[in-house]
Amino acid sequence: MKRFFNSLGFAFSGIIQGWKIGQNFKIQVGCGLVSLVLCVLLNVQGWEWIVVLILTGGVLSLETLNSSIEKLCDLISVDRDPKIKTIKDLSAGAVLIFSVIAMVIGCMIFIPKIMLLLS
Repeated sequence: MKRFFNSLGFAFSGIIQGWKIGQNFKIQVGCGLVSLVLCVLLNVQGWEWIVVLILTGGVLSLETLNSSIEKLCDLISVDRDPKIKTIKDLSAGAVLIFSVIAMVIGCMIFIPKIMLLLS
């Protein structure tokens, strides 16, 4: 049980590090919070909550992985290396792909509800 709590502590430390070192992580947390507030204000259905939570968690998880890959690459080589650049770009691209899809799905969920309120 002690190992479990130690592992949990390390995981929370990783989240805190993501917050401290990652400007994009902070922006994505903000976007996630806006999405959750919209879920409350627009009274979304249960399945929509699930989708928003999965997408928010996915974006934040990918951003954390991206940051860790970038830090690992910085440890491997401090010089400009085209192979390291490719690795970093691929990692950032994965976050971008998931973020754009999350935004599109968020728009599909929220825009009809906002339009209904405005009409």
